[in-house]
Amino acid sequence: MIRKSIFSLLILVTIALSSCSKYQKLVKSTDNEKKYEMAIAYYEDKDYYRAIQLFDQLMPLYRGTEKAERMAYYYANANYEQKDYILASYYFSQFSKNFPNSKHAEEAAFMSAYCNYLDSPPETLDQTVTYDAIQDLQLFINQYPKSERVSKANELIDELRLKLETKALNIAVLYFKMNDYKAAVINYQNLVKDFPDTKYRETAMFHIAKAYYYYAGSSITQKQGERYQLCAEAVDNFLANFPESDKAKEALQIQKNAKKYLDNLTILQ
Repeated sequence: MIRKSIFSLLILVTIALSSCSKYQKLVKSTDNEKKYEMAIAYYEDKDYYRAIQLFDQLMPLYRGTEKAERMAYYYANANYEQKDYILASYYFSQFSKNFPNSKHAEEAAFMSAYCNYLDSPPETLDQTVTYDAIQDLQLFINQYPKSERVSKANELIDELRLKLETKALNIAVLYFKMNDYKAAVINYQNLVKDFPDTKYRETAMFHIAKAYYYYAGSSITQKQGERYQLCAEAVDNFLANFPESDKAKEALQIQKNAKKYLDNLTILQ
């Protein structure tokens, strides 16, 4: 039994080595037609790594020929299948620009943006790629407004925007917890300004008022009046937008306290 297993293993190793040897000979070969034929075969067999190596050699040689479009499309797809989304996005974008009349042009434009979506990092990290993905998806929608992929593109945009909103909210919350109320106010305000339709609008507007209240309380006397006034106005703004909020009672109490401090400051003056 052990001998049979060893023998089978040796056969597999021999086949693998033979396959590698044939591939290396192909890579070094000057027979470009054979390379093209095998690159397509490797791609169709989902051996994307080998297909990419051969396409790398062939694409500059076949530029401007009938085979160029097929190779460019396969090359972008192969990088996508290899989960190299940065390269895939770039080559899909190049394909849609270089072959605008191709039947794959629309798909390539979408896939370029989709690869950026897939490459978008967790919300705790830098979101440059996320912004790029949103921009590319919107460009796709503008370019192909009747595409059946528009609905999916909008879904992806919503998902990416929520990630950005959540990141912005978490930053504001962190400043609030650190008692840096000035920074908290600024970041909550930016959240509402940058994402006016955010689902976090209610909590952001409430915490603008609350942060102003604590900010005023920790300020020097000369600055307190102005900041308590901003707190009272922030409460009015919050209640005007969310009169039925479960935070309404707490907001009114904050405003009442702020006005009480304002009255006391007026008496002292």
